[in-house]
Amino acid sequence: MLNEERRRAIVKILNREGRVLVTTLARQFKTSQVTIRKDLDILQSQGLAYRSHGGALLSEGVLEDPTLREKEKLHHKEKLRIAAAAAGMVKEGQVVILDSGTTTTAIARALRAVRKLTIVTNAVNIAADLAGTEVEVILTGGTLRKNSFSLVGPIAEEMLRYLHADILFLGVDGFDVHYGLSTPNLLEAKVNRIMVEMAKRTVAVCDSSKFGRRSLSHIVPPSAVHEVITDHRIPKHDLRSLRDAGIEVKLV
Repeated sequence: MLNEERRRAIVKILNREGRVLVTTLARQFKTSQVTIRKDLDILQSQGLAYRSHGGALLSEGVLEDPTLREKEKLHHKEKLRIAAAAAGMVKEGQVVILDSGTTTTAIARALRAVRKLTIVTNAVNIAADLAGTEVEVILTGGTLRKNSFSLVGPIAEEMLRYLHADILFLGVDGFDVHYGLSTPNLLEAKVNRIMVEMAKRTVAVCDSSKFGRRSLSHIVPPSAVHEVITDHRIPKHDLRSLRDAGIEVKLV
């Protein structure tokens, strides 16, 4: 296989899976890890990949803000497993905050049967999904973001400051274990920060493709998170860093 052919094949894998590992690619293409690292460096220089420890991620700009419908197609099985694990943490009579996103939407659907449950959310689609169930829903006011169906701005922020919750399930676009959690939208990040302040326990819910990424707006540092629920493909060095920092990590 020619160098260019191999790099095109790597890009196809990145587009399909969101991330690649040097060791796996070396075995797959029957070449050395040094050659694969050189390939990934070249792809990064072309803007096609983002190098990370031990591999590379699909290159995404810090301003990229895909729609909810676009996100729903990605890592669907992982999100369902994360949602099931999150729902298993919730008890009757609790107050739960859900921010906007496809993973938190899956959690909301998994919580439909929980009795005496109150869910606070800034996501219009989540509120609609829970209509007609036993769950009591408190929807923040605010300005609607069409990409995410979320409510943001001063009204949403003020509403949240009057509330207190047992647990927050926070979905993010980027999770860098040194930088923290991030999202492409400044107003969304501000609402998320207040959610963290108002919740007794914060649980980050994200599939492994979110690790090693930084979006435009910082939400909170890793130290503000009590627990992370993600899938088994999380990079080992990120998993180790989180656990060394005293953060519980549940792999599904």
